[in-house]
Amino acid sequence: MTLSDSVRTEFFDADYRAALATLSDGSVHRRFDPYLDIDWDAPDFQLDPHDPRWVLAPEYDPLGATEWYRGLPLDRQIEIGRWRIANVIKVGAAFESVLIRGMMQYIMKLPNGSPEFRYCLHEMTEECNHIQMFQELVNRIGVDVPGMRPLFKMLSPFIGVAGGYAHVILFIGILGGEEPIDHYQKALIRQGGNVPPAVLRTMEIHVAEEARHISFAGEFLEAHLSRMGKAGRAVSSVAFPLAMRWLASEIMAPPRSFAQQFDIPEEVMREAFWQGPHSRRILSGYFGDMRALARDLGMMNPVSRRLWSMLHIDGVASRYRSEPDRRAA
Repeated sequence: MTLSDSVRTEFFDADYRAALATLSDGSVHRRFDPYLDIDWDAPDFQLDPHDPRWVLAPEYDPLGATEWYRGLPLDRQIEIGRWRIANVIKVGAAFESVLIRGMMQYIMKLPNGSPEFRYCLHEMTEECNHIQMFQELVNRIGVDVPGMRPLFKMLSPFIGVAGGYAHVILFIGILGGEEPIDHYQKALIRQGGNVPPAVLRTMEIHVAEEARHISFAGEFLEAHLSRMGKAGRAVSSVAFPLAMRWLASEIMAPPRSFAQQFDIPEEVMREAFWQGPHSRRILSGYFGDMRALARDLGMMNPVSRRLWSMLHIDGVASRYRSEPDRRAA
């Protein structure tokens, strides 16, 4: 008897159970190991601190698009770019740990026979691999970056635990954290992967497995929102844009220590995160897929639409998953 056919699965319809079975099968047969699938000691994977490929490209990085950054000497652009890329990677690892905390809290409340239990554990296993992969990369880059901003770092253990009890909000938050990183990495890969090969390889692995995780979050929300009442759905529709906007800043905007370390003027930081027109296009571009998902889930109502707009994350919904945002190019 397979897990998806076992007892106490009446909560889920056949389509959801089939999706979970497909995702679980993919995690068994299409998975990566950070120490088997990355040859860390290969000559091409050695990380040169003076490599010009550390320079931030304006197409995908809001700081890299500022005139201030582009006017710096090349060695300074490289130094700042190396720090920023390392810190985004470190934050990604930290966010995965919050996801794991929340998801573990959630699955330990599930009844025997729940088809979500198996896939969630597959996903957490993959996220543990991602944390190992990201931390190994940060160690080899050799920059002592802090990762999360201080407040989020302090709150992260409690966010994970609370998310296990507000599971719809948890999965909205999972998408809010995963989408900016996924979009950033795909944009970089589409630009020709002009980063050191070790960085590119970790991004390729992460994007491949995150496709499953993001797909699951969407399926999860569809299954669970359909069983919520009007009040719960109204709260979720408001939480959706709030989570997207908050987590985009936590994931993609650096801590204040970054500006202090590199003497970045306050007006440049404001322009880059997220008050300049170009940076706001990048911010909005992170969420084309999420606007489509919110629409498809019935989460776009007059109040929530207004919130998406006020938070500067509104715009055209993606026509298909991972459609490139061409406005910021």
